[in-house]
Amino acid sequence: MNWITNYVRPRINSIFSRREMPENLWHKCDECGTMLFHRELTDNLNVCSSCGHHMAITPRDRFHGLFDNGVYSEVEVPAPAADPLQFRDQKKYPDRMKTAQKTTGEKEAMLVATGEIGRTPIVAAAQDFSFMGGSMGMYVGNAIIAAAEKAVELKRPLILFSAAGGARMQEGILSLMQMPRTTVAVQIMKEAGLPYIVVLTHPTTGGVTASYAMLGDVHISEPNALICFAGPRVIEQTIREKLPDGFQRAEYLLDHGMLDRVTPRTDMREELITITRMLLNLPPQVRGDLPAPSGSTADEKAAGKVETGT
Repeated sequence: MNWITNYVRPRINSIFSRREMPENLWHKCDECGTMLFHRELTDNLNVCSSCGHHMAITPRDRFHGLFDNGVYSEVEVPAPAADPLQFRDQKKYPDRMKTAQKTTGEKEAMLVATGEIGRTPIVAAAQDFSFMGGSMGMYVGNAIIAAAEKAVELKRPLILFSAAGGARMQEGILSLMQMPRTTVAVQIMKEAGLPYIVVLTHPTTGGVTASYAMLGDVHISEPNALICFAGPRVIEQTIREKLPDGFQRAEYLLDHGMLDRVTPRTDMREELITITRMLLNLPPQVRGDLPAPSGSTADEKAAGKVETGT
């Protein structure tokens, strides 16, 4: 028996071939402190299964849970000027953009896509708060206009998920110009007679709230989302008064008539399917993955697009 071959070498191989435990297997809930297994958290759309706290979610993960079978097609968004004001604070604006792109894996703060929810074709747009706070710059303005134009072209409703800290200071007045631009895009949707649904997520503030985020036909919010123009701390310092508990949170705004629904993220898909089909004057969603009917679809018949014989 060769001691080195039979014992020492296997022992050395087992030591060096050990797999280190990944650091991202567990995630701690910011609200209740519960340790959540990453796979279960992903399956629950980044909602804590213990306390129901809604954590941040990327547009791609949101779309994966929203669209049928997670299938969607991205819509091309025109690229704006890279650094129109030659802005610099602690870093140059292009350097900040490169850092955000490397961190998030996205080229900008909004993703636009087309697909189906419950066999209902839609156009969807979602902001990424992890990309420079989801700030509204020229690209976001271009993205909303591209989403509205695509919706009108395809005659589909537009569903927008907002999540932003406001306008992007590195683009100055050019970022503020996106407020009227996006308002015009929403008006184009309304003139075409197509539904525009806004889902406000935490946080939605500043110029985003003052423009396209509050111009929807229906406004839905995730629970406990902060929705405001100026934050509660700024208001308290201005008026020198203590604000009510939950001020500017989704439930408070629902009670005061600024929202139509407050819906948990895990129920959002079904809620959007129901509302979208109601606004399109379509019958309720058919449960189950049934084969499509031959010839004209039931949806087209219900919408009056196909003539039926008696």
